[in-house]
Amino acid sequence: VGRNQRLKVGYVSSDFGNHPLSHLMGSVFGMHSRENVEVFCYALSPNDGTEWRLRIQSEAEHFIDVSAMSSDMIAKLINEDKIQILVNLNGYTKGARNEIFAMQPAPIQVSYMGFPGTTGATCIDYLVTDEFVSPLRFSHIYSEKLVHLPHCYFVNDYKQKNLDVLYPNCQHKRSDYGLPEDKFIFACFNQLYKMDPEIFDTWCNILKRVPNSALWLLRFPAAGEMRLRAYAVAKGVLPEQIIFTDVAMKNEHIRRSALADLFLDTPLCNAHTTGTDILWAGLPMVTLPLEKMATRVAGSLCLATGLGEDMIVYSMKEYEERAVALALNRPKLQDLANKLKAARLSCPLFDTARWVRNLDRAYFKMWNLHCSGQHPQHFKVTENDMDFPYDR
Repeated sequence: VGRNQRLKVGYVSSDFGNHPLSHLMGSVFGMHSRENVEVFCYALSPNDGTEWRLRIQSEAEHFIDVSAMSSDMIAKLINEDKIQILVNLNGYTKGARNEIFAMQPAPIQVSYMGFPGTTGATCIDYLVTDEFVSPLRFSHIYSEKLVHLPHCYFVNDYKQKNLDVLYPNCQHKRSDYGLPEDKFIFACFNQLYKMDPEIFDTWCNILKRVPNSALWLLRFPAAGEMRLRAYAVAKGVLPEQIIFTDVAMKNEHIRRSALADLFLDTPLCNAHTTGTDILWAGLPMVTLPLEKMATRVAGSLCLATGLGEDMIVYSMKEYEERAVALALNRPKLQDLANKLKAARLSCPLFDTARWVRNLDRAYFKMWNLHCSGQHPQHFKVTENDMDFPYDR
């Protein structure tokens, strides 16, 4: 990048469309500083005709549908476009074409968002993450160099797309969903595969210790409902303490989340998108971070609201005690929920524009290291405009 040239950043994804990735990142591609960054989106999937796809198509400076091209043709195109930083938004997820990155069409290749873990691939130089999710003490479990964004690495778009949730004109009622009005409702809206016997046993203990309580789960998938019900009853939980509802559309899902009292996260694989959904709805959670990236995301989300210490626990025993204590101390839980609701418009977690500025800082730092002949290295992004852009 010369004095007045912009940094060319390319995003490769099969999820430009109606997919959680676009629900979260929809605004990002158009929010980059046009003065400093030239954005290219390479779509691996054809146009699905949804608002999500159309929005990214119209807001990204360059949007190229490469869905009909072979991977080597796509790599050639990226190289001809002179992309300097190429970002893999898929990783090992459905629709990925990771072989494009194996051909190394760009000098710097980065993994972000699609896959919450290491790629284990030597062709990926950096993983965009944060200090809580991927602490340097665990750097040995990643093949990539770690780029630590300030606050939370996990971006979202609620401030742009779901502001209406904050101004409830048509408040959902528990009765709309067959939820009991008088019970304390714990909730977990994660896909059922994220639950293991250890966490479910803990939930059963919590339900037995909190009088008049229930656990609200989703038919996600429906096939899991009967097994989980039977398991809970075998553990001594009353049948009416387990409530299942169908998966809802995004906006309704966020709004109705607030009908629960406390979200119980799954340690093995956290609420990621779901975590941002419920925090935006103003629903507090209890989460237990372990070592791997996917087990630590919810903790980072909580910290970026400014209320992390109230929601993060460090052992399964503490998890159970915290959930029970919050359920039995309504004023304390209400205070936490009120603080969470009050923080939504000001905390870093939901400040998309601020997040994009920090990502731009990360890109310039990567390029600066590359230009000075240094190998990729772990680094931390600071919110200091003296450093931005790095090369001017």
